[in-house]
Amino acid sequence: MIRAIIFGLTVALATAAAAQSALKNHNTDAPLDVDAKSIDVLDAKGQAVWSGDVRITQGDMKLNADTVTVFYSRAKKGGNPVIDRLDAQNNVKLVTPSETATGRYGIYDVGRKTITMVGNVTLSHGDSVLHGQRLAIDLESGRSKLDGAGTGPATPGVAATSSGRVTGRFVVPARKAN
Repeated sequence: MIRAIIFGLTVALATAAAAQSALKNHNTDAPLDVDAKSIDVLDAKGQAVWSGDVRITQGDMKLNADTVTVFYSRAKKGGNPVIDRLDAQNNVKLVTPSETATGRYGIYDVGRKTITMVGNVTLSHGDSVLHGQRLAIDLESGRSKLDGAGTGPATPGVAATSSGRVTGRFVVPARKAN
């Protein structure tokens, strides 16, 4: 029995590790396609604020939010803008071919090749799901780290943890008997 439990946990952890690598070597230089209800360009500040059901696609990665502020710079005056960072807020959803992450805020630091999601974060891979308060994804290595950096006691029945702990459920696939 214990051997079966250990095997099940090993399979679950292997599944979680595979989910962590979905964005490994993501091409941050690929074009960003953006669709929204409106845009407010603040060129003097190097910002463009996209609002209203914002949908951004870059390769196999999709980012949705209510509002996304794009921070950009220019190598020379009048030159093409270089996107430095995207700050997404409210109803943030990051989707890859194998996983989905949701949270209240998201920061895609293009130069550092990182994505950080904060606030009632849920990370799902198939039927397996993790809950926490802060998710950090390294796009080069594919490493993900989820923290439960909340405060106060956990509320039973509430998915997102506020207890400072990460919670999860790993669904172990059925195995054939030997």
